[in-house]
Amino acid sequence: MATPLMPKATAVWLIENTGLTFDQIAEFCAIHPLEVQAVADGESSIGMVGFNPITSRQLTIEEIQRCEADPTAHLHLTPPITADSLLGKKKTRYTPVAKRQDRPDAIAWLLKFHPNLTDTQICRLLGTTKPMIKSIRTRTHWNTSNIKPRSPVQLGLCTQSELDAAIDTSHKESPTEGISTSISEGA
Repeated sequence: MATPLMPKATAVWLIENTGLTFDQIAEFCAIHPLEVQAVADGESSIGMVGFNPITSRQLTIEEIQRCEADPTAHLHLTPPITADSLLGKKKTRYTPVAKRQDRPDAIAWLLKFHPNLTDTQICRLLGTTKPMIKSIRTRTHWNTSNIKPRSPVQLGLCTQSELDAAIDTSHKESPTEGISTSISEGA
């Protein structure tokens, strides 16, 4: 569990300004309950200025009130607000060094069995680059002779659900091409 900034100063503020139990404060601040008791008795942290966790957006008033009403409840740290959490950006896919040699095989498999996937979808799915995909597609990759198409799921580069989602997205984006079954009749 994450701890608040300046745990002792936060404990001082919580002791002075809330009706939380010492156990709740100790658990939230990740310090021993006897140390919280010593701070409350004035034996420890004398002269320390309390740090308000509400103004620093680590706690909400509602969270404190909820825990004051129920002495067995646990305080939960508010997750930090970042630009990525607001914009919904995903972290880039990291491929371990041991699996990077398998990536060309997975790209070849996707190009062979799912040619309707765009380069961008393959990049997102496997964490690769468009030049790498192009070199495998045009067979100009430096290791072309050793590339064997293998499933990225079996190689551990993506999950089956991620692969299915990418395939479904590619089917929705590309227009369905009907196969002409008309046979010309001629004698």
